[in-house]
Amino acid sequence: SCKVFYAKDPLKIVRAQGQYMFDEKGEKYLDCINNVAHVGHSHPYVIKAATKQMELLNTNSRFLHDNLVQYAQQLTATLPEKLSVCYFVNSGSEANDLALRLARQYRGHQDVITLE
Repeated sequence: SCKVFYAKDPLKIVRAQGQYMFDEKGEKYLDCINNVAHVGHSHPYVIKAATKQMELLNTNSRFLHDNLVQYAQQLTATLPEKLSVCYFVNSGSEANDLALRLARQYRGHQDVITLE
């Protein structure tokens, strides 16, 4: 039940640069899937910033850190006043789970309607 995106043999991607991915044979593919629309793969600025952060601390948002608070303040400053709370999660699944739990708590109902 788990299908690959391609009709032919699955792609074996070995590297990426900018908006392109390259397979084991050096064939170039435009990446329209992997959330790279903003900066692309292997962007030097992102690599430098990530390396600098990982040299200092490599963890997720489960621990309190000043940068999380500063980012939340910067983010909420751009939003209407009623949108003043941030919840940081590390995946879409975690975000969906939190949204569902918040909605159930707020409404007091357990029923959910989903669309495929």
